[in-house]
Amino acid sequence: MREIETILEFDKVKERWKELALTDRAKAWIDEAEPILEEGKVLAKLKETSEARILIEKNGNPPLAALTDFKEWLDVARMGGCLMPDQLEGIELALVAVDRLKRYLNQGKNYDISLAYYEENLDAPEEIRTAIRNQIRSGQVDDNASKVLKSCRMEMEREERAMREKADAVMRANKACMADSFSTMRYGHVCIPVKKEFKNRISGTVIGQSATGSTVFLEPSSAAKHHENLVLLEIQEENEVRRILYELTDLVYRHLDTLEANSRMMERLDFIFSKGKLSLAFEGSEPCINTERRIRMKNARHPLMDRSVCVPLQFSIGDGVQGVVITGPNTGGKTVAIKTVALNCMMAQCGLHPACKEADICLNSNFLCDIGDGQNLSENLSTFSAHIANVLDILGRVNRESLVVMDELGSGTDPAEGMGIAVAILEELKNSGALFLVTTHYPEVKQYADRTEGVVNARMTFDKESLRPLYQLVIGEAGESCAFYIAGKMGMPRRMLEMAAQAAYGSQELPGELQALADRGSFMSEMTKTHSGRIRKQKTAAFQMKGPKFHRGDSVMVYPDKKIGIVCQPENEKGVLQVQMPEKKIWINHKRVKLHVAAEELYPEDYDFSIIFDTVENRKLRHQVERGKMLEGQVIRVSDEM
Repeated sequence: MREIETILEFDKVKERWKELALTDRAKAWIDEAEPILEEGKVLAKLKETSEARILIEKNGNPPLAALTDFKEWLDVARMGGCLMPDQLEGIELALVAVDRLKRYLNQGKNYDISLAYYEENLDAPEEIRTAIRNQIRSGQVDDNASKVLKSCRMEMEREERAMREKADAVMRANKACMADSFSTMRYGHVCIPVKKEFKNRISGTVIGQSATGSTVFLEPSSAAKHHENLVLLEIQEENEVRRILYELTDLVYRHLDTLEANSRMMERLDFIFSKGKLSLAFEGSEPCINTERRIRMKNARHPLMDRSVCVPLQFSIGDGVQGVVITGPNTGGKTVAIKTVALNCMMAQCGLHPACKEADICLNSNFLCDIGDGQNLSENLSTFSAHIANVLDILGRVNRESLVVMDELGSGTDPAEGMGIAVAILEELKNSGALFLVTTHYPEVKQYADRTEGVVNARMTFDKESLRPLYQLVIGEAGESCAFYIAGKMGMPRRMLEMAAQAAYGSQELPGELQALADRGSFMSEMTKTHSGRIRKQKTAAFQMKGPKFHRGDSVMVYPDKKIGIVCQPENEKGVLQVQMPEKKIWINHKRVKLHVAAEELYPEDYDFSIIFDTVENRKLRHQVERGKMLEGQVIRVSDEM
């Protein structure tokens, strides 16, 4: 059932419905709502919805309460616990809501509405409300809750005042010993800030000290006795507060049955009034219910669609018509039409007002749907396979009291075979006695509907001038897909249309009014083409020297290691240069090298770089060559050449 609700979008209707309820129990009932199969129960639920809507229209929204945690509070009283002041205030507020709801329903009796008599099942005991109101205030037990409590708290105030006065007197008498000019509270004790070196001059008890240790917080002996009295009074106060809370909890316990009955009635009324609110939101109306397999809808709308753009649907089936085959162009609203009918029927059977001006709806034993592509990747089913699996499941569960809706019947496979399967499915549905609505594009299915008793064609209207769907259903007439017409009006050339006609009908002659339009020159002779940019293949070009980027002696940083080296030889025609690293010379692409410090900033203009790059042995040999004294067999070695 949940899957059907999702297909028909009843789950989204429920989400909207739950937003109008306050109590958790009412929201749970909304989640559990399913089509009712008993005529009497459906009529009773619809009457509740109608009366709730009338009361809302006449008296405004009912003063319901969410009753959050209300049952948990009652459980505390039931188990002998003690309710806290905020919980008792919550119970008192709930009883105020019950009293207001009683008065609200009482006003409804003037309109002869039976729902208003639920008022008699509500009771807000004045005894509880008065007791809580008089003894609890702002989340605390009020001073006036009892004479003992009032006296105790007054005495506590006197002791606190005396305790501070004693501390202030000690401070005035010992100003030179004070680290500050005011007293403070530490762990419930009033303390004075005494300089550490003077702590033994004042009689009292050290309660704490500052972070630096230079100040001690001392409770004067004269104030200590008042603190002792205060502690005893606090114990007395706590006992009295607890006694009062237990008495109030016991009062709640003695009215437990009444309070629980109020809670149940508040939840039920919340559920009923949420249906009335939804009827107002969807502009619904109470339908007639029949068991004669008849559905009539006037100005029906899909409840989730914007009313400003949703075209009302006129629909009827039954009284000799068992099935409706809807045809027409894509985007013409065929799927919306069949979902609108099925969804409104489901809503009515759940006790909700369908989004119609008028409706006469039969009870259905089940709702069977095949809408959407149904592709199931987890089970490795194609679109057509998934459709067939779903259709076979529908045919296995269908009976004469079912309502079946199928979209794009027979689609997803070879057209000729799909058409045959579609006709076979329709025949099986007809034999079952069920009411069914299907959409299709197959002309053979239209012909089947024409010649089969109890099955009629219907079409979705379409404005051929503006190429816009009108979303109006006309029962008794077959629709056209308008594919050729739309393609021609959108700019498909005549030669392509004629080729399409040849493929579809075996002749290049264009059908009907399409030929007339072609004769008037309404179609293009050739397609208008726009030129886009051309793809360009990347060319691999050799490195081109535009003058050396690096010079001999430049200090450079080598990436990705970020090590510093000295350029031995500038980059060649391939963009590769030689760098002297701490251990060796390396050849590296210029893109991996970044200038650190230029050579001209590091060395004089005539600097001999052989000091850096040549070995001592090579330098001696070079000098011998320059003097003409190089001996036979001696070789100047150059390392790390490419």
